[in-house]
Amino acid sequence: MSSALPFALLLLAQSLGIFWAVPEAEPSILYLWHRVPAQGRVRRAWVIPPISVSENHKRLPYPLVQIKSDKQQLGSVIYSIQGPGVDEEPRNVFSIDKFTGRVYLNATLDREKTDRFRLRAFALDLGGSTLEDPTDLEIVVVDQNDNRPAFTQDVFRGHILEGAIPGTLVARAEATDADDPETDNAALRFSILDQGSPEFFSIDEHTGEIRTVQVGLDREVAAVYNLTLQVADMSGDGLTATASAIITVDDINDNAPEFTKDEFFLEAAEAVSGVDVGRLQVEDRDLPGSPNWVARFTILEGDPDGQFKIYTDPKTNEGVLSVVKPLDYESREQYELRVSVQNEAPLQAAAPRARRGQTRVSVWVQDTNEAPVFPKNPLRTSIAEGAPPGTSVVTFSARDPDTQQLQRISYSKDYDPEDWLQVDGATGRIQTQRVLSPASPFLKDGWYRAIILALDDAMPPSTATGTLSIEILEVNDHAPALAPLPSGSLCSEPDQGPGLLLGATDEDLPPHGAPFHFQLNPRVPDLGRNWSLSQINVSHARLRLRQQVSEGLHRLSLLLQDSGEPPQQREQTLNVTVCRCGSDGACLPGAAALLAGGVGVSLGALVIVLASTVVLLVLILLAALRTRFRRQSRGKSLLHGLQEDLRDNILNYDEQGGGEEDQDAYDINQLRHPVEPRATSRSLGRPPLRRDAPFSCMPQPHRALPTSPSDIANFISDGLEAADSDPSVPPYDTALIYDYEGDGSVAGTLSSILSSLGDEDQDYDYLRDWGPRFARLADMYGHQ
Repeated sequence: MSSALPFALLLLAQSLGIFWAVPEAEPSILYLWHRVPAQGRVRRAWVIPPISVSENHKRLPYPLVQIKSDKQQLGSVIYSIQGPGVDEEPRNVFSIDKFTGRVYLNATLDREKTDRFRLRAFALDLGGSTLEDPTDLEIVVVDQNDNRPAFTQDVFRGHILEGAIPGTLVARAEATDADDPETDNAALRFSILDQGSPEFFSIDEHTGEIRTVQVGLDREVAAVYNLTLQVADMSGDGLTATASAIITVDDINDNAPEFTKDEFFLEAAEAVSGVDVGRLQVEDRDLPGSPNWVARFTILEGDPDGQFKIYTDPKTNEGVLSVVKPLDYESREQYELRVSVQNEAPLQAAAPRARRGQTRVSVWVQDTNEAPVFPKNPLRTSIAEGAPPGTSVVTFSARDPDTQQLQRISYSKDYDPEDWLQVDGATGRIQTQRVLSPASPFLKDGWYRAIILALDDAMPPSTATGTLSIEILEVNDHAPALAPLPSGSLCSEPDQGPGLLLGATDEDLPPHGAPFHFQLNPRVPDLGRNWSLSQINVSHARLRLRQQVSEGLHRLSLLLQDSGEPPQQREQTLNVTVCRCGSDGACLPGAAALLAGGVGVSLGALVIVLASTVVLLVLILLAALRTRFRRQSRGKSLLHGLQEDLRDNILNYDEQGGGEEDQDAYDINQLRHPVEPRATSRSLGRPPLRRDAPFSCMPQPHRALPTSPSDIANFISDGLEAADSDPSVPPYDTALIYDYEGDGSVAGTLSSILSSLGDEDQDYDYLRDWGPRFARLADMYGHQ
């Protein structure tokens, strides 16, 4: 331990920052575990200062320091270090020779990434036993000016009102430097490299604040200023960087708007409104679109009636003069307006006044053909209902506003749905041309509407439309009547039954209708003694008996009066049936009243029933006469019209014979074979005579067939008459139905009376010889 003092001096020198000039291969030696001797006065332990090394060191590996332990001789101690830069990230930055204790820098350091390293040093003997406790070894990276300063923005923007005073803050520039802020490497200074001329702005070199330095900022001269800024480290002598600053001058209303002319001349048409007349141009140097630029116009004089208005075109800032009330050339031909203009925003007090802040506007009114005017439109009038044709309604005339032009006005109808009115084309006088029906669908609440046209004779002509509303005054021209006719009966006892309810109606409208007044005819005194009428409401009354009267039909004379002015009254007869009633107030069965007919049957109803009966009897008589006439004329017109079928006259008797084999039946061969001689007798005996034939009639001899079609009708008629008179053959209108027809039939098919052949073999061509009507059958069934 004899070398303890020199080592202590070395540690003290290290602590004081004193280094000896030794070769670079021989780094300083640190005795990290040197202790003060135990005997004697106790001293402070040594404070080991950090080991400093500059960043960006290029010559690697570079020896930093050598550590030693004084417990054993050189070569008998093994050294090691641990920590960031060794076995922790970033790895392999430092290393140590385990036998000599030399510490080396193996990589380039960057202070901006890591400004210091804290390592742990260890000392072991050759056997691996710990000779010393682990101790700290701190390595500090010394900064170099290897980073340029940088602005936080590429472009800084600021705003300043025009006319701002010097010293007004506009914007602030900011910059950073990655070097050690505690050194001069990060000492920044700001400056303006370029701003044009004149120089209105300055920058604080320490804070970067940009301010105005003189007056005279005018947006109308220069609205934007571009500045080039610089920042440098090393207090302005080191590395530099640049950026831009854009300063915008904000507008203030320091320019008043002005008219481009001292006077404007415009023209406007009369009788129109809502149209633009012309434009008033203005100039303003302030910012377009801003309140300092937008113009507001005011009509100071020349428009006492408010017929004009000026609004601003938002795109051009022009004043647009428009007519809001129609102009009249006949009243005034020219208007002289005085108009002023101002901005929407107030003008700055220091701003110069406008030279043309006011102007004069001359408006000339153009004369045009105006449409006629109805002084009163719509026109309302009234007329009594049922007015006869030619009744004067009203004169609906118009006037022509064009007093300086001689024009005629003609009148016509445009809308008259009932074609009720007639208009005088020259005067506009309106009268009725027929009676208007009260049931017209064009009457709305008693009003009729028509449209009248007034047309002048100018070129081109103008038309006016007038509305005529006519109130149809209700006239009390109808008296009330009982409706409907009452039904029911009255009990003969006055205190029985509810009485008879009477109702009235009136064709007139209010106030000429209800309330109605019901009254028994005072000219018949007995009515008031036996009957009573009590009013129930405005349209109904109740009839009762005052005293018992005889059962049966009673005719009452009533007076009905309405509430019109003057009132209308009707006398009406009411038929009332009186009957005996039970306790429930209903007529008893078999009462005389029931035999007298229904209650409330009026004289008119009886007349209608009687007339209907007479008409029915007349119709029956006419039908009988017509039937008789047809029977009498059947012989003459039997073949006239095929629509009369012979089968319509066949009678169906309940008496039936025994069929064709019945020997007592009639011989129908007379109908089947009229051309053959009739057998006078048959093997089974003579047939019995008909009981309905006269006994004096004898069988008629056979007749020859007619030779011409014109004799056919007489032939058939004579044959029918002979058959009716022959008691041995069936009559023309009689046929017997047999209930037994036997085993066979000697008669042929019923499809043909004269032939036993079928329809297919029958020849109908001979029907053409019977006349035009039978020719149709021949065409249908004959051979084609």
